[in-house]
Amino acid sequence: MIPFAAPVRDTRFVLEELLEHRSLSLPGFEEVSPELVEAVLEEAARLANEVWAPLNASGDRQGCTRRDDGSVSVPDGFAEAYRAYAEGGWNGIGVSEALGGQGLPEVVASAVQEMLHGANMALGLCPMLTAGAIEALAHHGSDEQQATYLAKLVEGTWSGTMNLTEPQAGSDLSKVRTRAVPQEDGSYRLFGQKIYITWGEHDAAENIIHLVLARTPDAPVGNKGISLFLVPKYVVKKYVVNEPQVNQDGSLGERNDVICAAIEHKLGIHGSPTCTLSFGENGGAIGYLVGEEGRGLNHMFTMMNEARHKVGVQGIGVAERACQQAFAYALERTQGRSPRSGRNDCTISDHLDVRRMLLSMRARTDALRALALYCAAQLDVARHAADAADRTAAQARVDVLIPVVKAFSTDQAVEIASLGIQVHGGMGYIEETGAAQLLRDARIAPIYEGTNGIQALDLAGRKLQRDGGVAMAALIDEVEGTARALSATPALATLGEGLAAGAADLTAALATLLEQGSDPTRGADAVQAYATPFLSLAGHVLCAWQMGRAALAASAAIDAGSDDPGQPDHFYTAKQQAADWAIRQWLPEGRAQLAVIEAGMASLAAFDPSAH
Repeated sequence: MIPFAAPVRDTRFVLEELLEHRSLSLPGFEEVSPELVEAVLEEAARLANEVWAPLNASGDRQGCTRRDDGSVSVPDGFAEAYRAYAEGGWNGIGVSEALGGQGLPEVVASAVQEMLHGANMALGLCPMLTAGAIEALAHHGSDEQQATYLAKLVEGTWSGTMNLTEPQAGSDLSKVRTRAVPQEDGSYRLFGQKIYITWGEHDAAENIIHLVLARTPDAPVGNKGISLFLVPKYVVKKYVVNEPQVNQDGSLGERNDVICAAIEHKLGIHGSPTCTLSFGENGGAIGYLVGEEGRGLNHMFTMMNEARHKVGVQGIGVAERACQQAFAYALERTQGRSPRSGRNDCTISDHLDVRRMLLSMRARTDALRALALYCAAQLDVARHAADAADRTAAQARVDVLIPVVKAFSTDQAVEIASLGIQVHGGMGYIEETGAAQLLRDARIAPIYEGTNGIQALDLAGRKLQRDGGVAMAALIDEVEGTARALSATPALATLGEGLAAGAADLTAALATLLEQGSDPTRGADAVQAYATPFLSLAGHVLCAWQMGRAALAASAAIDAGSDDPGQPDHFYTAKQQAADWAIRQWLPEGRAQLAVIEAGMASLAAFDPSAH
């Protein structure tokens, strides 16, 4: 099993040389220096490499255990690894100091999360959902709810979950049936069942705070009838003053009426307890309304947007680990005759087809990381910029980037993990090497937090139609600016031509989508038909843009004498090679999606699945 090494140097390249640490110049980050960020990355890498990563394979083999009383134990070492994370203050790294967090920029928090997900995706899911719960309560919770729950969530003593899906209501949340019955004291009693609840029951934290979508008795049908409720595993403080199990000092009382009815048997992430939760089998689970009644879906989206970006980051972490394993194996495995030296028993890394796979994996992972961190940096601007116009523009950019980061990164992560198996050959199909686990784990990421088809529809149907494509057009303008800068550099001019062509294709696809999507009779069909190819095209172009910026930065560093191609560790030369591959060989695959869109939707409209 190849040890994991958190990609500190690659991450620093993005933060320091592509993003130029611009988040640190925003109000609220005056005390955060580049040196501090570097130290944070090094410490996070130590936690990832030494504590989390060694448990990845054993957690996959052991899985989680449900007991007869509905409690769940996580794999050996997971609870201790989580507590090491929480006690180190990592759970609050991106949370404001006013809420008890570390107050670091979101872009730094995202970089740390990628390392941890690369080390152990199943374990990383616990704090990922807690971060979303913190966001939801910070925005929509009452003063009393924030005072009761936020500090414990921020420090990681308690964890959080998101309860949406039900057996009869998958992605269509309008069909949610869980009931919330109001009580005289202002609380509610919840009755119903939720499925696919990540870390819904476990023994790694003292308490679990469930955020649950449910309906009050007189709620209208559809999305407008859904409200958001906070349901703790153990009831705390004084919300229900007449209940004997509720303590007055904020300590934990008796177990609430919510249990794990089953653990899902999954393809991957076996170390993550994915639970079916049953509410109200013994009188009703005590819960509290969060925000306004009937606006639960709106409030939950605060949590979901946080989670969607982090799922993209999660995919990148797994892709990074797949890269490391594939490279290590290819450099050790001997087979065949070298096409270059003619030497027998060369390492398979000498074969150009294997090199094609390795370079494809590395270039794509680098590009995805750069785009996800760029999105996180825009989140920092949207939350902290002094000028309101800057905040608004950044948020509009974030709105179109998040579905791309979530969907494109996770789709690519599955492909990268699959290529990792291919590099290993037959050994990759055997569990002992660890390559197969990465593919099994990565496969869930395009599905949860809104399937990637839903992300594409969100981008093409809601985000682009809402502003007429203005935010996406502004991004394309920046892509074109990078293409011009590449074209003005003789050694990179070919990359500039390729990137400009990609930008032109994305512009053409955007125009088609806006024109046909606004048609009063067939607009909805057009969005449905073109959403996924459009998101794929956008992902390829925006990733190629980031790699074009990487090529410019690497070229400047080499010109300044920061790299020596004659040395084994030629970092910037490798960045140039990855950028060249991404723009000249990977981007053309994405550009083909324009032809898919231009082909129209006649075959889709005419297709009858029942006839096959």
